[in-house]
Amino acid sequence: MGAKTAMLAFTDGDLLPAVLGATSCDPAEAEEVVRRAHPGYEVTRVGDGTLFDRLYPPDDITYATVLAGAELLCDRRLVLDRPSELPEHLRAAGAGRRIIMHGMHSVVDWLCFAVWEDGKLVRSLSLSPDGGIEENVGEPYDFELPFWAGEHPVEPMPGWPDQGPYPLPFHPLQLGEEALRALFGFVVEGRPDPDDIDAEAVPLHGFRVTDPTGREQAEREADHRRVRQMMGPPRLFRMGPDGTMQEVSFDAL
Repeated sequence: MGAKTAMLAFTDGDLLPAVLGATSCDPAEAEEVVRRAHPGYEVTRVGDGTLFDRLYPPDDITYATVLAGAELLCDRRLVLDRPSELPEHLRAAGAGRRIIMHGMHSVVDWLCFAVWEDGKLVRSLSLSPDGGIEENVGEPYDFELPFWAGEHPVEPMPGWPDQGPYPLPFHPLQLGEEALRALFGFVVEGRPDPDDIDAEAVPLHGFRVTDPTGREQAEREADHRRVRQMMGPPRLFRMGPDGTMQEVSFDAL
């Protein structure tokens, strides 16, 4: 799986009809949505895209659109390890409305999704194999139930030695695709259903959104340095004669 998403939507009801009938909005309307999401930040236009290819923008980039009764943003800063910590100004923007968050990252098999109704968090789930269940608030939705019931266990990878049981009862990205379909109407990987929307037909306007103080960028660089320091040297594996994966040195290449 190679899926990554970072989406936050504000909607007057079910998001799917709004996305299904999406057309290109006025860029000024999209910019206003972005400015409300990032008050005090510098915002400039960049190239546009579609919902399918701009689900996980680079640092400091936001894609947005205004739909009939809904606003949708793609921005990595708007999805959180603990969705319950959504900033107050964003919760206030959803007063009287529904807020929907969805985030996935295939490198670490992380998933989060959350739904607020009129400012109240009714469901939040965030989990990964390394971090475990970071947040689990509210009653699971119907699309989750087979996963919690153990109907989608993670099978061992053929050939890899010393594999213990997967630390979660299901793969986060597999549930993430079901959450994406249920909440946003489409999937990134896997076979589309006939009723799925065409995410490539949903146009988005792009913006560079930066902290004018430089603080956010400096903190991000510091985090990157800490991660690089924590990472060990790369390891290489090759399939052996017995069909198992065996670690090899660089000199053996």
